[in-house]
Amino acid sequence: MGNLKEDIESTKAEGLVENHHYRDATLPPWRFWLLSIGLCLGLFLSMLDASIVATSLYTIGTEFDSVDLINWVALAYTLTYLSCAVLVALASDIVGRRNAFLASFIIFFAFSLGCGFAQNLEQLVACRALQGLGGSGLYSITMIIFPEVAPKHLLQYMSSLVGMVIASAGVLGPVLGGILTHYASWRWIFWINGPVGFVSMLIFYFTWPDAKHLPTLQRRRWKELDVVGSFLLVAASVLVVFSFQNVGADGNKWRQAVFIAPVTVGGVCFILLLGWEAFVAKYWSNRIMAAIPMRLLRNRVYVATILNTMFLGFPYLLVIYAFPVHLQIVNGKTSLLAGILLLPMLGSVALGTTLGGIINKKQNRLFETMTAASCFVCIGCGLMTTLSSSVELEPKALGFLTFIGFGFGLSATSSTVLGATESEIPDHAPAQGIIAQVRILGGSLGIAASTAILGNFMRDELTGVLSPGQLASLHGAGANLTEAQAAAVRQVYTDSFCKDMQVGAILSGIAILLSFGVYRRNRVTIEEQRQMHIRAEVERRRRASAATTLVSSTTTD
Repeated sequence: MGNLKEDIESTKAEGLVENHHYRDATLPPWRFWLLSIGLCLGLFLSMLDASIVATSLYTIGTEFDSVDLINWVALAYTLTYLSCAVLVALASDIVGRRNAFLASFIIFFAFSLGCGFAQNLEQLVACRALQGLGGSGLYSITMIIFPEVAPKHLLQYMSSLVGMVIASAGVLGPVLGGILTHYASWRWIFWINGPVGFVSMLIFYFTWPDAKHLPTLQRRRWKELDVVGSFLLVAASVLVVFSFQNVGADGNKWRQAVFIAPVTVGGVCFILLLGWEAFVAKYWSNRIMAAIPMRLLRNRVYVATILNTMFLGFPYLLVIYAFPVHLQIVNGKTSLLAGILLLPMLGSVALGTTLGGIINKKQNRLFETMTAASCFVCIGCGLMTTLSSSVELEPKALGFLTFIGFGFGLSATSSTVLGATESEIPDHAPAQGIIAQVRILGGSLGIAASTAILGNFMRDELTGVLSPGQLASLHGAGANLTEAQAAAVRQVYTDSFCKDMQVGAILSGIAILLSFGVYRRNRVTIEEQRQMHIRAEVERRRRASAATTLVSSTTTD
């Protein structure tokens, strides 16, 4: 009886006893589209800062006299960004979507300014880490809010819009970073978040609808937060990425504790996480809102979706970081032009996200869409392995990029829709948070793997050819190389990039196989599946209301 009373008290706190009906969002069109602008600007800024420093790292490192440690400027943001997505999503179930989004904006805004005013590398890295916490909230909560407030006839297009924003930010980041660093100062790549973020926050605040226009969702309590699960999830995510990124260009660290210890501890944390969540699902399902609900892990389609998303995130972010470096070192392009040459991929991403929404508008073709997405990325990565070390840019490379971009666009649409349709309403926030987290996790591992692969090639092929000083200045203007040395460097960077693409092709090939896990023999439309979840939620609330009545009458008797 004690457990039943605790469950009923939790139910009352959620506001389900008084009204066990479920209501869809009913926003006026003008309010919905203005709110969408605020959400998209926040999402754009959070994704932009994941890549905007790519073409500015050498400049920052030179100013702070810390070129050897400058990768931490990118890594600090990435680690907190990928590790906190699920945690922030869970917090939004407690404090509400609006409050969580605004808090994320304030954190992101404040520490963006802090990055711009940093006086040394330590201050910059610390501010970047906290900026990543805010960016993680802007990313994951946007993924949650859109499916909840979008009119049902626009749901597929919202996933396309989200995918387009994610892709645009990833591609435009290096371009804007190069422009601001070249014509102003690297500090403006952080200060620019101030005015844009402030406008976005105002739009969001004043267009957020009243409760009567929002869906009737649960509001949980802080004591229900899965602290243990969240800690284990953060530890598992951070330690694995940290170990690969930290080994970097120093191949001697592969057998040292600096690599082995974080990987081992991260793997143990992941195993403990699964065990803990299984325990919560069996014994404390009504007391704790799990960081990773076991209901999701028992859903074959959802598990296939998150694995496919992670494997496709690997080559996409890898290309965004590695291809501009290839253009600068091998083809002699400026950082600005290297970023601009990514724009064809941006166009193909936009086409992919739009087409993905159109294809699934009336019929559920998510299996076909996700399989095609994986195939396009695999083909694009395979074609990119044919690039040579010629100084002249091969035009075919830009065409090959469009395959990867188009595939990612289709994938972004499919995974967002599947995250909404394959999760029950109480699991909606963690379901979208997990998808957001694994996409960045895959990309972070891709960047880390690229760094390690390049380091191995440089150590094996350039030792004795270049001096340590020449190796350190390859990304800047200080590298004075003979013709033979320059040819050797171009060959190493070409071989390294082709190896990156080989790994990307293998992983996207695995993603093709994983996409078959999304297949259902008896498929229903996306709207029909959404209605099934609503009916299940109404029934759950009805049972909770009936249980409350039973306990009340028993207590009275």
